[in-house]
Amino acid sequence: MGTLISLMDLSQSALQSNQTALNITAKNVANQNVVGYTRETVSWSADVVSINGVSVGTGSSTGPVGVSQRDRVLEQRVQQQTQVSSASTARESALAQLQSVFGLSSSSTSALSTALGSAIDGLYNSFSALANAPSDTSARQAVLAAAGTLAQAFQTSSNQVNSVQSSLAQTAVSTVGMVNGLAKTIAALNQQIGAISPNADAGPLEDQRQAAIAQLSQYVGLDQVTTESNGLTLSTSDGTVLVSGGQAFALSANAVGQSVKITGAGSSTDISGNLTGGQLGGTLSVLRTDLPALTTSLDQLAYAVGTTVNQQSALGLDANGNAGQPLFTLPATSAGAAGSIVVAIADPSLLAAAGAGEGSVGNTNANALATQATGSVVSGQSASNFFAGVLSGLGGEVSGATADSSAQQASLTQLTTQRDSLSGVSLDQEAASLTQYQRSYQAAAKLFSIVDTMLAAAINLGSSTTV
Repeated sequence: MGTLISLMDLSQSALQSNQTALNITAKNVANQNVVGYTRETVSWSADVVSINGVSVGTGSSTGPVGVSQRDRVLEQRVQQQTQVSSASTARESALAQLQSVFGLSSSSTSALSTALGSAIDGLYNSFSALANAPSDTSARQAVLAAAGTLAQAFQTSSNQVNSVQSSLAQTAVSTVGMVNGLAKTIAALNQQIGAISPNADAGPLEDQRQAAIAQLSQYVGLDQVTTESNGLTLSTSDGTVLVSGGQAFALSANAVGQSVKITGAGSSTDISGNLTGGQLGGTLSVLRTDLPALTTSLDQLAYAVGTTVNQQSALGLDANGNAGQPLFTLPATSAGAAGSIVVAIADPSLLAAAGAGEGSVGNTNANALATQATGSVVSGQSASNFFAGVLSGLGGEVSGATADSSAQQASLTQLTTQRDSLSGVSLDQEAASLTQYQRSYQAAAKLFSIVDTMLAAAINLGSSTTV
């Protein structure tokens, strides 16, 4: 009788264990399309009792919930690569915006195809036309028109670059806001997970936290440290703490002019120059390096073109025989020249086409102005060559950023595939497990039925009377 009771307990234990396994398998199948869900497996254990020093098996058991299949090292590698990939993508996007300011694309990279490049050539061509007809009013008017077009092209380019800069600064500020929101979410999940771990698997909560960290990694570079009770401490790439246990520490961000000042909680120190990774890091890198360099180059070009033309104009005579006046109005230094350059004269007769001693109908000075098209104007180069170099450098940066973004995305895809092979749900695998647990359940049920029949027969001492 005791053996039959033991068999009944064994079969009951098997039924319960396989039912739990079936439930966990069904949960995996139901959540296969849930982003961030981690596959759960059954934790099997043998039940053993010791009788007079002899170990006797009493069946098997499972935990009440499944065990999430995680590789924390691999998950962290995915997060780190997400940060690098997002930074590359943000940098590529920002540089592409700058390239579009000049109307460039992958199929059109010539400086002459841009409004500013065309305006530079137009000015010097107008000087050549003036040299051919120095007393022609229409030729003089054409010079003023070309000068106005050039000044407008400089201003437009400068304003558009500044607009991109302001837009990126605002993007950085809004990104910091999203970082703060996710940090609060992760801190709250840390608290909930700490109340469960390490005594039980906090699978669903860990999935939520992992999804939040993955999203946070898209925005900013992170360092991650696991603490007791399965908690996490998160800090930015410069060591500024964002999350410690159940507490979040908000960053502050303000657009200052066309730049951004970011500070940590309780600090006034600007950390924007030290933040890397994620969309924020990629955006800040363009604001720190690429935009100032482009702005400086445009200002240098505008200042150099305007200054050399003004200097040569001062050496000539206008149509009235007077000394030439400046063609452009410029600031005292190159800073801000592209945005402020304007044509200084409106009367075409004031253009200095003649050289000294030639009278008002000479063309020596107009020829000298025209030769500046190929002369050394800025940094030992002609204005057109200098501008072509600026655009070539920008195009190279965009091309490099695009290649880097593609490479980083490929690495991220590879790491994500590795992680998903462990943590993701495979319907083929779950179908095999479902069949296995179903058969095991059926076997346990059959054993239970046989033991029940034998137990009834034993109780009735072989009588056909049903108990």
